[in-house]
Amino acid sequence: MKIVWITLLCLLFVVSQADQGFDVRQHLSTVTRYSASKDVAQNLIEPSNVPSECTPIHLNLVARHGTRSPTKKRLRELENLAGRLKELVRDAKADKVPGWLGQWVSPWKGKVKGGELIRQGEDELYHLGIRVRERFPTLFEEDYHPDVYTIRATQIPRASASAVAFGMGLFSEKGDLGPGRNRAFAVTSENRASDTKLRFFECCQNYKSYRKAKEPALDKLKEPVLNKITASVAKRYDLKFTKQDISSLWFLCKQEASLLNVTNQSCELFTPSEVALLEWTDDLEVFILKGYGNSLNYKMGFPLLEDVLHSMEEAIKAREENLPRGSYEKARLRFAHAETIVPFSCLLGLFLDGSEFDKIQKEKPLELPPQPPKSRDFKGSTMAPFAGNNMLVLYSCPADSSPKYFVQVLHNEHPIAVPGCGGKDFCPLEDFKAKVVTPHLKHAFDNLCNAKLDDPTSSKSSSPWSWLFGSSHKAEL
Repeated sequence: MKIVWITLLCLLFVVSQADQGFDVRQHLSTVTRYSASKDVAQNLIEPSNVPSECTPIHLNLVARHGTRSPTKKRLRELENLAGRLKELVRDAKADKVPGWLGQWVSPWKGKVKGGELIRQGEDELYHLGIRVRERFPTLFEEDYHPDVYTIRATQIPRASASAVAFGMGLFSEKGDLGPGRNRAFAVTSENRASDTKLRFFECCQNYKSYRKAKEPALDKLKEPVLNKITASVAKRYDLKFTKQDISSLWFLCKQEASLLNVTNQSCELFTPSEVALLEWTDDLEVFILKGYGNSLNYKMGFPLLEDVLHSMEEAIKAREENLPRGSYEKARLRFAHAETIVPFSCLLGLFLDGSEFDKIQKEKPLELPPQPPKSRDFKGSTMAPFAGNNMLVLYSCPADSSPKYFVQVLHNEHPIAVPGCGGKDFCPLEDFKAKVVTPHLKHAFDNLCNAKLDDPTSSKSSSPWSWLFGSSHKAEL
């Protein structure tokens, strides 16, 4: 009997130690703050040994906006949750109910507008701008000109505000405005209805039809997990939680942990294993509606990849023609959304192994991300956190070297394996073009997105989970 007790105590100690090392702020899918995600060791590799004689000549940045406030729709959900919690606690056993629950008031109570970039988000982009300049000093030594440093954002205010915050960091102490010696710079945007480079998801009618048809089936796929967690949490606190209550409390946990750095209220209602499952349901949504779950999700982003390649070719042309300094573009900097970053990462083949990359090149569907406790590479928290970004840096090597031009791919400022480049981060430009870009060249955006399809909700290839997506009912998330 004594041995059994000792064994149980040891197990409890191990679980306790594991829980102590668990930081919920790193498990919030795409609501994760950049500071909590940036240095998480997932898919990060030892950087390639870039020869010292090779110099960066052009940089492409595709970044998500920084941390934002809840949207108007979500603000209403939180207001409703406050009333619902009071109702639940009224007849509950006080000794089981966390003290904060009955008195909780939404920190955003009375707020009528939402979705804007908050101060933490400004800070994320501002310091990213400083770090990019410090990492590539030769690229940013020129005097500012909008044709040398092109800054683009979508028309959504949090994206353009992120571009401004980044630019303030990038060009700090480069001007004469105010004590920070700032300078003015231009941020350009396309009309959101025709922005096929940064808001392709809004311009693609077939994608919008696909998304609307898939949402009910996605809810059905999440349902068993949410039901299980609802039953577990309800029993733990002896409260009559519904599935909608748990969904709202998980949303509150993400907002409190990410925006307010509060982890000892709503987040503590869930065990680490429950958080992992809730995170998985969010990642499942990202995978199916934005990522590798259907080839249309990322194929429609090809105009952006094409724009990246075009900017590199223009930089090479300027170098080959010995154009004077300050007369050609050195960086193209873009600020958009998770719906931009995830498909773009998929076009590059990030977070895949070689066999999976071969599948997406042939437009075959991938298996769903495995459910915890199994590990997975596809995680919204590392793929597209607030301020998440991909940088593609074009290098020029000595004239007598072959090949002469290389591309280095950085994800959230770290070198990342690119399957199309043999699992390396530093890739000959010609290989990058042939193996990453060219396979997508067969698609014209208009044909892909606006041609009449028999069934825009399905890809040509069947999927092992396609039976689940037979519903054609409409739903809004």
